[in-house]
Amino acid sequence: MGSSSVKKFALKALPALLLLPALSLAQSALVGTWKADINNYQPPAKPNRYLLSQGVYHCKSCAPPYAVKADGQDHAVTGHPYFDSVAITVVDANTVSEIDKKGGKTVTTGKTTISSDGKTMLFEFSDSSNSDSAPVVGKGEATRLTAGPAGSHAISGSWRTTKISNLSDNGLLTTYALSGTTLKMTTPTGQSYSAPVDGTDSPFMGDPGQTSVSIKRIDDNTVDETDKRNGKVIGSAHISVSADGKTMTVKFKDDVHGTSGTYTAIKQ
Repeated sequence: MGSSSVKKFALKALPALLLLPALSLAQSALVGTWKADINNYQPPAKPNRYLLSQGVYHCKSCAPPYAVKADGQDHAVTGHPYFDSVAITVVDANTVSEIDKKGGKTVTTGKTTISSDGKTMLFEFSDSSNSDSAPVVGKGEATRLTAGPAGSHAISGSWRTTKISNLSDNGLLTTYALSGTTLKMTTPTGQSYSAPVDGTDSPFMGDPGQTSVSIKRIDDNTVDETDKRNGKVIGSAHISVSADGKTMTVKFKDDVHGTSGTYTAIKQ
């Protein structure tokens, strides 16, 4: 329902290192710890679509889509790397709660409430689906674009996310370091990679939805990233640091859901 994840990018080169100027700790503006500024987050324009009718909840914009009984019980779903069961509970005519599990362990909880006029969705979540430490928690808002069919629950219809707020720091921080021409990335939730900047695929660790990453150096302030899952591209990002070295802009694409967006981060 109200949570989403954002990720990364690929290319390939053999003698590319001979052509690239050395990327050193002294040169790259990317090195350091960055905190995403959620006030400057531009969510994807593509809406999320849900239908809750006749006791069945449909996540139509999920990839792949699924449908489960809204009876508060765990129901198996397939094709999702972060969870394998979903439990939907109808709290009242405007509120729905969700619990996602993987291997019997709760990985995400969420509650979605529709405003009395039916135009605004408020959601809150706790997500540890790709964390080996504390879950990422946060809240958000979405605006209704289309209504659901007559007689369906208020959550039904299409919604565009407009705001994320109160996101915990462990979901906002990313640290980059360099060793020669190898870029290293770590996060508080346990994701990491160590990748040469010539576009070579390298292992991506700590995320069940991603298996490899490649980084292509554009210049001292800019890299392109490509993310893959089992050899298939799932996303990309163009990452650039401002001339003063204080702000990083990330323009991302999510190929799995067919969405894109932008956010900025501040050097810590």
